[in-house]
Amino acid sequence: MAQISVSGLTFGYDGSADNIFENVSFSIDTNWRLGFIGRNGKGKTTFLHLLLGEYEHGGSISASVRFAYFPYRINDEELQLNASDMIERLRPDCESWRVICELSLLGEDAEVLYRPFGTLSHGQRTKILLAVLFAGENEFLLIDEPTDHLDNGAREKVKEYLAGKSGFILVSHDRELLDACTDHVLVLNRQSIEVQSGNFSSWWENKQRADKFAEAEDEKRYKEIKKLKSAARRAADWADKNERTKIGFDPVKEHDRSLNTRSYIGAKTKKMQSRVSNLERRIENEIEEKEGLLNDIERVKELKLTQLTHHSRVLVNVRDFCFSYPGKTVLNGVTFAVEQGERIALEGNNGCGKSTLIKRILADLNVTEMPEHDESGICECASGLKVSYADQDSTRVRGSVPVFCENNGIDRSLFCTILRQLGLEREQFDKELSEYSEGQKKKVLLAASLCTPAHLYVWDEPLNYIDVFSRMQLEKLLLEYKPTLLFVEHDARFRESIADRTVKL
Repeated sequence: MAQISVSGLTFGYDGSADNIFENVSFSIDTNWRLGFIGRNGKGKTTFLHLLLGEYEHGGSISASVRFAYFPYRINDEELQLNASDMIERLRPDCESWRVICELSLLGEDAEVLYRPFGTLSHGQRTKILLAVLFAGENEFLLIDEPTDHLDNGAREKVKEYLAGKSGFILVSHDRELLDACTDHVLVLNRQSIEVQSGNFSSWWENKQRADKFAEAEDEKRYKEIKKLKSAARRAADWADKNERTKIGFDPVKEHDRSLNTRSYIGAKTKKMQSRVSNLERRIENEIEEKEGLLNDIERVKELKLTQLTHHSRVLVNVRDFCFSYPGKTVLNGVTFAVEQGERIALEGNNGCGKSTLIKRILADLNVTEMPEHDESGICECASGLKVSYADQDSTRVRGSVPVFCENNGIDRSLFCTILRQLGLEREQFDKELSEYSEGQKKKVLLAASLCTPAHLYVWDEPLNYIDVFSRMQLEKLLLEYKPTLLFVEHDARFRESIADRTVKL
C-alpha cells in the first residue's frame, strides 16, 4: 500500500483573481476507492490534471505510482479506426487479452473491438475505455464522470464493475454510483478539503450533523455577542457621561465636589474605557470564531419557479405515434399523454428515441425543427401552450451574461440570482460563458429555463455534469412547486424522487 501526499498545494489559472487551491495538504492511500465530491467549478478536474503533472503549481505532490486518466482524448482520425487499432494507438503498451478480460467483466463482447470506434454507442465506448484503463498495471486511476450520457443499463454495468475494483479516484455527481463504488471520499468544501472514510451517504449524514452543531454553536455565540455589545454600549455611555463631568461644576448644586475630584473621575473613566476596549476585542474574537465555524456549511438554497396555468387538462397527446428517418425506424406505436401537474420521465436505452420524441413534441410548438422524416399517428400539443426547454447541447452557451440574457429574452437580474443560488460566484458573471466548465454551462441552461414562465417544462438530461448539491436543490424545487414536467434523466435517485409516472420506450 502506497500513499499520495499533497503538501501546501497552491494553484490558480493565469488571469484569475483567486486561487483554486490555497496551501492545501492531505494524504490518500492508493488502494482506496475514493469518491471526489464538490460544487461545479471548485477544481475537481483541475486537481486530476495537477496529479498528471500538466500544470505548474506551488507546494508538492508526491506519489510512488503512475497516474492514468479517463476519459482518454480521442481525435477525429482515431474515431474512424477499429476499436482495437484505436487502442493500440492510444496505449501501445496495453495487451489486448487484458482488455478482452476487462470487457467481459463489463458485460461486453470482444466483437466490439473490431468495429469502427465512432460507430459504437456511448455505453460501448465508455466500456472499452474503462477496460483499457484497468488493463494497465501499477497505476492509480483518475476517473472523471464515467456515466454521463449513459443509459440505465450501461450505468448499472459500470457501477457493478467499479464496485469490484480499487485504486482510483472517481469524480461523479451520481449518488447511486458514489454509494456503490467508494469506500472513502475526498470533499472540496466551501473553504477547506477533507478526507473521510465511507461513501457519499455516510459523509452526507456526518456533514448534516456537523452543520447542525455548527449552527447551534453559532446561535449561542450570536446571543453572547448581543449581550457583550449591550454591556459595551452601557459601559461606553457611562464613561462618556463621566468624562463630561471632569470640567466645570455648579458649587451650589454640587457642594460635595471640588477641583481635586477631577483626577478621581478621570482615573475611573479611564478604567471604564479600558473595560469597553476589552469587551470590543472579545466581541471581535467571538465574531471571527463564529465566521470560521460556519465557513464550510453548504447551504442548499431554495429555488423558485413561475409556472403558468393552462385552460386544457391535457397538454401533450401522443397516440400510436411512429417516427422514422430514411432507412431507420426510431419510434414505433408510442402512446401517452401529459396532463397538467404531472411529472413524466421518458426512460429507455440510448438510441431508443427519447430525445427525438422530445424534439418532435417541441416542433409542434415551433421551438425546434425536424429534419426529413416519416411519421404516423398523433403527436400534438394544446393550443397556446408555452414551453420552457433545457436541452443537452451546451454549445449555444457563449457570449457574455448580458448578451446571453438579451438573446434569450430572459431577465438578467433573475437569471444571475438563480445562478448564484446554484453555487456560481459573482466573479463568474464577468467571464465569457464559453469559459465555464461543463457543469456551469448546464446550470446556465437550467437557469434560463427556470427564468421562463411556462405551462410545460421540458428537460433533456438536465443533470449531466451538475453537482450533487444542485441536484438536491432541483429535487426540492420540483417537489415543492410541482410543475408540469416532461424529462429524460439517467440519475436513478433523481428520477425516482421526481417522476409521477415513467414512459418506457
